[in-house]
Amino acid sequence: MDHLISAEQAASILNISPSTLAKMRLSGVSPRSIKLGRRVAYRPSDLEAWIEAQSFQSTSEYGCKGSA
Repeated sequence: MDHLISAEQAASILNISPSTLAKMRLSGVSPRSIKLGRRVAYRPSDLEAWIEAQSFQSTSEYGCKGSA
């Protein structure tokens, strides 16, 4: 079982602020999280999987449309 890291540590790994991570979590676009009482925690493996899922080979893979 992975150890758990805090939301602050997860935000640091993702290079975003803790408040941005919280907003992402509330809108359903953040890495998978675990609620422990009032605290939110993350598994490092879930962060790695989420980061990998965000990568693209080219801009056309995520529907970028040029102006024609």
